[in-house]
Amino acid sequence: MIHFFKKPVSHLALPEKFTYPFHYTPHPLCVLAAEEVKEYIASRKEWQEELAFGKMFGVLIVQTDNGITNNEENQIGYLAAFSGNLAGKNLHPYFVPPVYDLLQPEGFFKIEEEQISAINIRIRELENSSSYLDSKEKWKIETEQAKAVLNQAKAELKMAKEAREIRRQSSPELSEEEQASLIRESQYQKAEYKRLEKEWKKRLEELETEVRHFDIEIERLKTERKERSAALQRKLFEQFRMLNAQGEVKDLYTIFEQTVQKVPPAGAGECALPKLLQYAYLHQLKPLAMAEFWWGDSPKNEIRYHGYYYPSCKGKCEPILQHMLQGLEVDENPLLNPVHEEEELEIVFEDEWLLVVNKPAGMLSVPGKAEDRDSVYHRLKKKYPEATGPMIVHRLDMATSGLLLVAKTKEVHRDLQAQFANRSIKKRYVAVLDGVIVQTEKEKETKPIAEETTLIAEETVSTKKTAKVERTDLALENTELRPERTEKVEKDKKTKRTERTGNTGRIELPLCLNPLDRPRQMVSREHGKEAITEYQIISESERITSKSENTFNESNRIDELERSINGSRKYTRIIFYPLTGRTHQLRVHAAHPEGLGCPILGDELYGKKADRLYLHAEYIEFRHPIYGDILCIQKEADFHKKYD
Repeated sequence: MIHFFKKPVSHLALPEKFTYPFHYTPHPLCVLAAEEVKEYIASRKEWQEELAFGKMFGVLIVQTDNGITNNEENQIGYLAAFSGNLAGKNLHPYFVPPVYDLLQPEGFFKIEEEQISAINIRIRELENSSSYLDSKEKWKIETEQAKAVLNQAKAELKMAKEAREIRRQSSPELSEEEQASLIRESQYQKAEYKRLEKEWKKRLEELETEVRHFDIEIERLKTERKERSAALQRKLFEQFRMLNAQGEVKDLYTIFEQTVQKVPPAGAGECALPKLLQYAYLHQLKPLAMAEFWWGDSPKNEIRYHGYYYPSCKGKCEPILQHMLQGLEVDENPLLNPVHEEEELEIVFEDEWLLVVNKPAGMLSVPGKAEDRDSVYHRLKKKYPEATGPMIVHRLDMATSGLLLVAKTKEVHRDLQAQFANRSIKKRYVAVLDGVIVQTEKEKETKPIAEETTLIAEETVSTKKTAKVERTDLALENTELRPERTEKVEKDKKTKRTERTGNTGRIELPLCLNPLDRPRQMVSREHGKEAITEYQIISESERITSKSENTFNESNRIDELERSINGSRKYTRIIFYPLTGRTHQLRVHAAHPEGLGCPILGDELYGKKADRLYLHAEYIEFRHPIYGDILCIQKEADFHKKYD
């Protein structure tokens, strides 16, 4: 099952620690292994149709028998795996086996699954039974009929009562016999109504009994299905007995008992990396490094690119890997490194009530659960101990740089948040996309992009006592290319999700959190919140990949193979005007196939890792809560000239 490299690898230094699986740059050995696996996958023509829909693969660099072997070159090899199953099977000679093969023909899972399937068939038969459907329809029709008949009878009762009342008032000297006649008439009509009501009630109860007979049986079968499915899932997860480097074993139920969800999600234990580690531990192979890559088209709601490397999913894998990696020396989470610890936080504008800071890329806006982590909030809380309220008015992603609005009092904070809520605050982001946006033939016929258009963005903030700031919009040498700001966000639902005319456009893709892969967001028209972005393309150019963008963690240089793969690229400079403020909105709208289909450079969640995320909040416009003046504050991105 272990594969040895086709080319010599002795010149490549081994990693000092195992890969941190949720944030990493692939080691050169992993890149070489992945390329060999890709060659093998491409050679299997019978899989290509299935793989076109997309699948995650993984490689694990291992050392044999602690490096003791007759052939020094064969001390280092790799294992390969796929997530889930492939071609309806879990077992393929080239890849490691699953932790537990739930597709065994004689296994308990397949047997029980067939029995549950039989229950499903029976439920469908009952739900589609002509007797059941006819009874339901008849019950529905006669219920409506009964309602109409009884309403009519009730109306007649009322009219008769009103007529008797009129007769009594118009003839005050009615005889006793006439009075008694009116009373008998009233009693008779009421009795007739009760008889009619009772008759309909009996008929409807008979029909309901027929329907309920089916409903009870369907509900019983559904309850049985639920109970058997839950029991099957539990029994299945108990078969996934996960090892770690210390030789300790825990099943999935035990592992997930300590998590918020308590129960393992469907598919837990079937991802590539748990399979790889399990096989390595069982066969006394020392894990050195890992990488996972996507093969095929992107899923409908998520964002995956063919051949790109991705971190392990957190929903399914994080609790499992926390156990399986015990006993290995693992790289620290690079996100926990205080990269800006010695760096002073730049204040672009400040007055008595608020300030605007230029948040560097890689710094948190707020500390989150880890309250002691370096963040803008932490820095400002120390600098302004008398400030009241939450201070941070809005947030920027950790990887995003740019202007962040901060309130010194809770009253100002409340006012500014209200401005965000009513969408009166205007923001502008500048970004570099890793690639060129593909146009349709119709779009190509429109006005071409002005290649010479450049962004002129200078700091223009005034520090007058009145807290007024000079009004400066984004200046373009070709001003006709600047799109008008659209204030109206409600549009016809039939409108295209992404519209483009020339170099400007609009994207409408609703977003929500991917519950199994935090913090990644996904497009969902069922559960997502409205997310709208307008954009303007500034330029498109070709570049040569810089060394800094592909530097590996250990060797501080790029491997020649990786250089040949990613050496020549194109990029797009773009401006974003978000009309809503969803988490990762610009990143998803850029990367998603129904958006621009082109990820922001350096976006390791939705694209490829680089030296940073090339996204900067360069402009913010808002009404001062105290003075009422409109403040327009701008700060140029530090990568502005790099891609001119």
